[in-house]
Amino acid sequence: MNDGEATSAGIAEHVRVLLADDEHLIRGALTALLALEDDLRVVAEAASGPEALAMALAHRPDVAVLDLQMPGSDGVAVATSLRTELPGCRTMIVTSHGRPGHLKRALAAGVRGFVPKTVSAQRLAEIIRAVNSGSRYVDPELAADAISAGDSPLTAREAELLELAEGGAPVTEIAERASLTQGTVRNYLSAAAAKLGAENRHTAARIARAQGWL
Repeated sequence: MNDGEATSAGIAEHVRVLLADDEHLIRGALTALLALEDDLRVVAEAASGPEALAMALAHRPDVAVLDLQMPGSDGVAVATSLRTELPGCRTMIVTSHGRPGHLKRALAAGVRGFVPKTVSAQRLAEIIRAVNSGSRYVDPELAADAISAGDSPLTAREAELLELAEGGAPVTEIAERASLTQGTVRNYLSAAAAKLGAENRHTAARIARAQGWL
């Protein structure tokens, strides 16, 4: 093999990576650490959900490493969009908020890796390679928590309305945004609160958020 062929082969072996995290320091550190890996190449960075999606569509990475909680839309929402708009891109979630519900949402969205931010850079590089090759990696502790926690007791509509109520929006506003009557909204929110053993919709929303069900 001549030098030109060797160079081409080397380029072909690069795993093209998108890093999305709203914390600049963490994103910069990960970029620098992954740059030390010969076969990984960070081709784009993003600080929000919408930016992550736009950068992925522009740069077409092999693997998108997405923070779970970002401005605009979370990592699972981005992964859901990428599954449709860029099916060749495999997705991973890296998070410091690994709740059982988050893991289940991520897997349902086709995410191939779910990793806590406590993982070492070397291990993260290994997981990126595994995900790129078609494997799936879920942190064992998070997987065990998800199994023991069980599924969310909330229906999709209850979860949707609790999420709208989370910021303190009044029933009138929630009803308008959800295209439902105020009475129907109250019924859904009351049912959700009862399922979660909460005294009101705001407490119910906090409980559901803490469990990763929103």
